[in-house]
Amino acid sequence: MAVWALGLNHATAPVDVRSKFAFGAEQLGSALTELRRSLVGDVEAAILSTCNRTELYCAGSHHQMARTLTWLSEIGRVSADTLRNHSYGLLDVQAARHAFRVASGLDSMVLGEPQILGQMKNAVRAAATTGALGPTLNQLFQRSFSVAKEVRTSTDIGAQSISLAAAAVRLSGQLFEDLSETSVLLVGAGEMIDLCAAHFAAKNPKAITIANRTEQRGESLAQKYGGQAMALARLPERLHEFDIVVSCTASTLPLIGLGAVESAIKKRKKRPMFMLDLAVPRDIEPQVKQLPDVYLYTVDDLRGIVQKGQAHRQAAVTHAETIIDSGVQNFVQWMDGRSHVGLIQQIQTRTDSWRHAEIARAQKLLVKGQSMDEVLESLSRGLVNKLMHGAMGELHAAQPEDRDRVAATLQKMFLSAKCPHEAETKHALQ
Repeated sequence: MAVWALGLNHATAPVDVRSKFAFGAEQLGSALTELRRSLVGDVEAAILSTCNRTELYCAGSHHQMARTLTWLSEIGRVSADTLRNHSYGLLDVQAARHAFRVASGLDSMVLGEPQILGQMKNAVRAAATTGALGPTLNQLFQRSFSVAKEVRTSTDIGAQSISLAAAAVRLSGQLFEDLSETSVLLVGAGEMIDLCAAHFAAKNPKAITIANRTEQRGESLAQKYGGQAMALARLPERLHEFDIVVSCTASTLPLIGLGAVESAIKKRKKRPMFMLDLAVPRDIEPQVKQLPDVYLYTVDDLRGIVQKGQAHRQAAVTHAETIIDSGVQNFVQWMDGRSHVGLIQQIQTRTDSWRHAEIARAQKLLVKGQSMDEVLESLSRGLVNKLMHGAMGELHAAQPEDRDRVAATLQKMFLSAKCPHEAETKHALQ
C-alpha cells in the first residue's frame, strides 16, 4: 500500500494563494468524491483545509502524486507548475511523519496550538462520512491523534505560546494605546472569533459587537462576553462605528468591500481603523489596504508575533519529535504487516482446502467401516504430507547457494522451541 500527501501551508504559500485551494466544510464531501474519481483504482482520501493549510492525504495500491497535483491545480485554477512552486509532496514515511507533526502542532504557525487537532478530526469524520476513509488512512490518523495526545501531555510544547487571537489583540494595541477606549466588531461566530472575543473582552473595550449570518449564534456569543449582536446585513451602514474589525467566516466571497470601508472612513473623519482578516479565502477585499487611515492585516501578518518566544521551547520540540518518530515507526511496521495480508489469506485458503479434502476422505473411510483410530491416523498423515510436500520440494529444488537459507527457514518453521504443537504435546503428556 502506498501513502502520499500533497499540501500547501503558511510557510510555502501566501494567503492569496492558499485561498484558491480552501474547502469549506460543506464542500468536502463533493471534493473528496471528485478527487477519488480523478485517481486510478480504489483510493482512500482525506482533505484537511484550514486558514493556514490545505492538505490532501491519499492511500492506494501505488503513488499517484502527479494526478493528485493536477486535480488540485484545476480546483484552484492555476497551472500545475505554479502549484508545485507553493506546495510539498510527501510519500510513505515522510507523509506519515508530516501528519503526526501536524496533529501535534509542530507544523503550525502557532507552535503547539491545539485547534489543529480538532480540525484534523473533523477532516477524518468528513472522509468517513463520504466513504473515502479506508483502513490505511484511518490507522494513520488515529495513530497521529494518539501521538498528539502524548506530545501534549508529556511535553511543554504548548506552554507560553501566543495564539492568533492573542496576537490580534497585541497587533491592535500597536495602533490604539488604550483598548478600553475602542469599539470592537467581530464578524463571524466560529471558534476563532470566540477566542478573539475572549481576548478582546479581557481588555474591557467600550463595546464588543458580533455580526454573524446566523443571528442566534451571534447573539449567544455576544451574551457570553457582554456584547451586542448585529445582523450581518447591517454591516455596511454601521461599519464606521468601530475602531477594530476582526473577521473570520467561511464565506467564499469577501463580505467587506472597498466601497463600504471608503464610506466608513469618510464618516470617521480620519480616525484610524484597525482591520484584521483571519479568513481564507479573504473576508475583506485586499484593496482596502490602500485606503488612508485603514490598517488592514491578514493571518500571515501575525506570524512574527506568534513566533516570538518559541526558541526557549526547543527542548520540548526535541522531545516531541522523539515521540513522533516512535509513532511513525510503529505505523510503518503496521503497514509492512499489511503488505503480507494477501499472502496470508491465500495460504489460509489453500490449507482450508486441504483440511476439507481430508475430512471428506475421512468420512468416506468411516462409512466403509474403518475404526476411528485408523481414520484419525489417516487424516493426520494426509494433512502432514500435504504440508510437508511443498516445504520438502522447496528444499530439494533450491540452488546450492540458496539451500542453507531455505533449510534455516524450515528449521525455524518446524523445529523452533516455540512451536505451539510441542507445548500442546507436553501438556497432554503431563
